[in-house]
Amino acid sequence: MTAYAIARLREVDFGPDIVEYLRRIDDTLDPFGGHFVVHGGAYRVLEGEWTGDTIVIAFPDSAAAYAWYDSPAYRDILDLRTKHSTADVLIVEGVVEGHRGADALAKLLPEEN
Repeated sequence: MTAYAIARLREVDFGPDIVEYLRRIDDTLDPFGGHFVVHGGAYRVLEGEWTGDTIVIAFPDSAAAYAWYDSPAYRDILDLRTKHSTADVLIVEGVVEGHRGADALAKLLPEEN
């Protein structure tokens, strides 16, 4: 099942380290089948508050996403970003093809299913 590494970059001190991070990140993703789905695109807030840039990287599954994040190649460049930005980062599993909203009821109301 596809998994996603999602980051909300709230503040970025753009400089040489961030440039180096961006130049090197793709090579860290390739061995794990990761690719950018969203990379700071334009957005409009419809509910609540949202600030910063949104980054979404897709992986074949959560094992690949965690393996990428923990890999020596990514760990080697991670400080280039974390020392110069404030961010929230998570890995989340996607849903199976054809998933519908009501499918979530099986987990929320197990006694009815």
